[in-house]
Amino acid sequence: MELAKRVSTLTPSSTLAITAKAKELKEQGHDVIGLGAGEPDFNTPQYIIDAAVRSMEEGHTKYTPSGGLPKLKEAIIEKFKQDQGLTYTAKEIFVGTGAKHVLYTLFQALLNEGDEVIIPSPYWVSYPEQVKLAGGEPVFVEGKESNDFKLTPAQLEPVLTDRTKAIIINSPSNPTGSLYTQEELAALGEVCLKHNVLIISDEIYEKLVYDGAKHTSVAEISPQLKENTVVINGVSKSHSMTGWRIGYAAGPEALIQAMTNLASHSTSNPTTSAQYGAIAAYTEDDGSVEKMRVAFEERLHTIYDKLVAIPGVSCVKPKGAFYLFPNVEEAAALTGHETVDDFVKVLLEEEKVALVPGSGFGAPDNVRLSYATSLELLEAAIDRIFRFVEAKRSK
Repeated sequence: MELAKRVSTLTPSSTLAITAKAKELKEQGHDVIGLGAGEPDFNTPQYIIDAAVRSMEEGHTKYTPSGGLPKLKEAIIEKFKQDQGLTYTAKEIFVGTGAKHVLYTLFQALLNEGDEVIIPSPYWVSYPEQVKLAGGEPVFVEGKESNDFKLTPAQLEPVLTDRTKAIIINSPSNPTGSLYTQEELAALGEVCLKHNVLIISDEIYEKLVYDGAKHTSVAEISPQLKENTVVINGVSKSHSMTGWRIGYAAGPEALIQAMTNLASHSTSNPTTSAQYGAIAAYTEDDGSVEKMRVAFEERLHTIYDKLVAIPGVSCVKPKGAFYLFPNVEEAAALTGHETVDDFVKVLLEEEKVALVPGSGFGAPDNVRLSYATSLELLEAAIDRIFRFVEAKRSK
């Protein structure tokens, strides 16, 4: 059987690959600490679970509109008003089966063959693959580690061409945890408006910011930028609802309608009970979201200093999300490994610590370490990495 060309170019997810290898070792009886997780380690808050169960008991088990329940759209619209001071209509909101599916649908609705999308690196692994699946061409621009991995207008403007359709801004970022300031977003936005480049603002980690930092959406900076931006968000990270698969987009009505039409021929609609859970997430509050944020912040502060004390390891301290993205190029060299990928592979084999190589994120000198796991396991993992580096470099 000959497969479609579009799937032959896909790069397997590095996160899923390392997770699979760690799981295999666990099943063999090894004490593996996996730090590849891209999801909170807390259960979904009980009030959300109760709302979903109640919806099923009340008979809400049928199809819904393709773009999401009206009540959920109302809750999302109110969330934007409260958090960003933004006003959207129901026709400017699309609800999909997770933010990943929303992004996929967006690219399918937006891109024509050969259209270019600017993707700052390091980047979330699915951005370039989804662009390619829609016939577009990813254009990578390196966010310098010296600038907290963030893109500048001076870097952006020279790479824009007459084929540039959009730019992706992910703040807070997966994998770096970097957070753009309002001033930085405004400067990038000015370039995008000048060249008629759509901004795709991925804000899925919006609620997970630390040390008093403030998340800013590029759409809230000016009416012009709002009209030129599609905001991507969801309840997966903020409310620990990764498996529920509810994400959404807010943006220009024509684009949102096109995405809704596409969804009507693919998923039909997001899972009905999950939508009712998301309504509860945005209309009720038992303090769980803030408790999770505080727990992540505590973990970050506890393990950061221990991580950078490892020989050959340096790390920009993140302001959001739940990832550390240390540069371990020197540590790899100290331990006799030619590449960071080799370092990660042997670390898993010998110390049973699973990290995600930065090569999958466009940053081959780095690794991604998720602190969405218990403090006890995080500290044990850092101790093992330290032991691994010390033992190897002393030989």
